[in-house]
Amino acid sequence: MNAAPESSVDFGAEDNARLAAVCGPFDENLHQIENRLGVEIRRRSGRFSLRGANAAAGAAVLRQLYERAGGQPVSPEDVHLAIQEGGMGARPADDADAVETLRGLIRGRGGNQQQYLHAIRSHDLTFGIGPAGTGKTYLAVACAVEAMQRESVRRLVLVRPAVEAGERLGFLPGDLSQKVDPYLRPMYDALYEMIGFDRVARLIERNVIEVAPLAFMRGRTLNEAFIILDEAQNTTVEQIKMFLTRIGFGSRAVVTGDVTQTDLPAHRQSGLRHALEVLAGVKGIAVTRFTAKDVVRHPLVQRIVEAYERDSPPDGNK
Repeated sequence: MNAAPESSVDFGAEDNARLAAVCGPFDENLHQIENRLGVEIRRRSGRFSLRGANAAAGAAVLRQLYERAGGQPVSPEDVHLAIQEGGMGARPADDADAVETLRGLIRGRGGNQQQYLHAIRSHDLTFGIGPAGTGKTYLAVACAVEAMQRESVRRLVLVRPAVEAGERLGFLPGDLSQKVDPYLRPMYDALYEMIGFDRVARLIERNVIEVAPLAFMRGRTLNEAFIILDEAQNTTVEQIKMFLTRIGFGSRAVVTGDVTQTDLPAHRQSGLRHALEVLAGVKGIAVTRFTAKDVVRHPLVQRIVEAYERDSPPDGNK
């Protein structure tokens, strides 16, 4: 009978505060690593001994947390993300891969996020496909902000269909722009975090940043712009074709969505699903497909997504 794999890491005993940050209150960080990776962790002073099939991965997580604890607190979210990255096949992130915004550097967490960032930077059209919580929209907005700061584009155009509202839009207060604002909120929030509320407001006022419903794109040609279409699974075939043909000279576009969460009527085909089939193999287009393992929200979200993936066929249709 083979013994369970073992691994160990020794940080020394000089920095008790740093070791305490790694372990967390009442060793809750260690318990999270044990539960998620199925390992047993024993600690004596600054030495951690791990036993189990994922002992080496657990040791890598501890090293990452110890490095982080040298400059800032270690939260349960940090532990979750460190565990996620350990199972994503990602190469270590460095500043060369990071997206630069006014509020700091944003790095891809895991192989798919790193691939996604590279694809956006190197292709005129990129599709980010996958479940909620995988960073599709957030990273696309980060790349858009970086492109604007480097003056490789003159404006940002953030687009989202308002399919969820349907005819109920007419019963909401305000003009059309105010009625669709709730559906554009995720992109607003990302912009506020990256460049600040006041700056976003000024750029929107000057029309450098335009946040608009998909219907407003018809008849336009967008040159020297970074264009993001979010929640594209809720576009029809005609709508997404219309959007993709708006791309002008010097522009870059990112299309994000989850083909398993379409809010269109049952008889309407998702434009996103159709576009992925029609455009497969077209030069200049990149597709990054995220899975439940890429979810960077609460661990429960990952388990929920995995449960739905098990309950659905690969194409997302029952």
